[in-house]
Amino acid sequence: MPSSRGAVRAGRPGPAPAAGPAVRPADPGPPALLALPLARRTGAAAAREFGAAGMSEAANAWAADADRRYRASTELRELRGAEGAAVRVGVKDIVDAAGFATRLGLRDYRHHPRASARVLRGLRGVVVNAKLVTPELSIGLEHGCVNPYFPHLAPSGSSTGSAVAVAANICDIALGTDSVASIRLPAAACGVVGLRMTHRPRLLDRVFPLSPPLDSPGWLARTAEDLEHFWLTSGIAGTLAGAPGGAGRPVGRVFRIGLVEEALRDPCAPQVRQAVDRLCGALADAGHRVVPVRPDAVTRWRGATYELCSRTAWDAYRARREEFAPRLADSTRVALEAGAAVGDRRYGELLDALRGSRAVVPGLFAEAAVDVWLMPVTPALPRAVSRPSGSASTMPDPGDPDYELRVGWSPVASWAGLPAITLPVAVDAVHRAPIAVQAVGPAGSEPALIALAREITRLVGGPLPALAEAAEASAASEASEASEHLDAPERPASPQTPAVPEEGALP
Repeated sequence: MPSSRGAVRAGRPGPAPAAGPAVRPADPGPPALLALPLARRTGAAAAREFGAAGMSEAANAWAADADRRYRASTELRELRGAEGAAVRVGVKDIVDAAGFATRLGLRDYRHHPRASARVLRGLRGVVVNAKLVTPELSIGLEHGCVNPYFPHLAPSGSSTGSAVAVAANICDIALGTDSVASIRLPAAACGVVGLRMTHRPRLLDRVFPLSPPLDSPGWLARTAEDLEHFWLTSGIAGTLAGAPGGAGRPVGRVFRIGLVEEALRDPCAPQVRQAVDRLCGALADAGHRVVPVRPDAVTRWRGATYELCSRTAWDAYRARREEFAPRLADSTRVALEAGAAVGDRRYGELLDALRGSRAVVPGLFAEAAVDVWLMPVTPALPRAVSRPSGSASTMPDPGDPDYELRVGWSPVASWAGLPAITLPVAVDAVHRAPIAVQAVGPAGSEPALIALAREITRLVGGPLPALAEAAEASAASEASEASEHLDAPERPASPQTPAVPEEGALP
């Protein structure tokens, strides 16, 4: 897999900008070719409709400028010459990428791998141009990133930099990891598409083992169309060959969708419930089958997923803590302490329950005669940066008054070891916030999930037009506020869609 050379910037992101209203100047957005759908851009490159060297120069200038504003990367590299025709891939900073330091989100830790993680090996037509921000050990809260389309909303985590980088067009595709929610929550908060892959232990080679029973790599892209193009052209099917679930079964035209109605009850926000209801109506009108399902053998373990994650995170930390500087942020320390409190007996019970649930999962889809389970990722809208998270840790405590809200529905795929895709389906006008859904499929059903995401995008008419409209509304509102506060500090601008066609960080 090719990797570019020539560092533009290395080191931790700088401090977040001062809060407050700001005038957002007209933003030309990324170069027109960068903004094209990947299939069109790579086709134009193959037809030599543009000079790859010039494209490299333009992409480098845009990435450096965007990263100064949104702080998505820990290390950003320049493209050289013909690399401008490649698909730019960013990598979460707990995954090894040859030629880049792995920092694990820590201030004083550096590992310089000689080889890339297995999930990156053998990809073709791509170039790694960035290592992307994650909170400490992918379990802390602090990250320093700014949400590109929705700067007033927290971008969530812990694949924070991965979501921010694709939203800001610093990368075309980003590699993240997902233990409980880490790809899907930031994708939902930033208005992009996130795919957690099937749990395949062999793909975790050279990935920091936050929670081996739950961990899965996955991918983020601006659109389902771009994700599909990457999936079909990058050679990832070869990477998955021989792994459980393979590269997925053929995709049909009509989807049989199981709606997890339990996920739409309180404390689900009414805006989320309405968006899911509208989507189900659109799917039914388009000829797809939508039926209620109750996969209780999995959903009842949602809270336990966090217990298991915290215990395995503690085990990973204590096995290597001599390598790490002792200074950790309070949120990281509190999350690790939650894991230390999960005793060996309870840990064994959790592992037994996990194996039992996974054994019955195939039958749950077969008995209900559905291809996917559909539900929100989280029952809440993304958190505004002006509102404190209200939690000291990424790990929900059963004694918290908002426990059910914080647990959400992302653990369903994690506990079951299944792939899941998240994408925006609406924008709440009042809060200027994207609303996302997730579809969870059987092992190896990634191609079907991507195809469903494309169909959903077709039905809801987005997501980019809706996000562009939301960004314009945000700009107008901020400009109006700024007219009354002319001396307020400036907030980063949001990238506009060109004319050319949470709570905190969770592991």
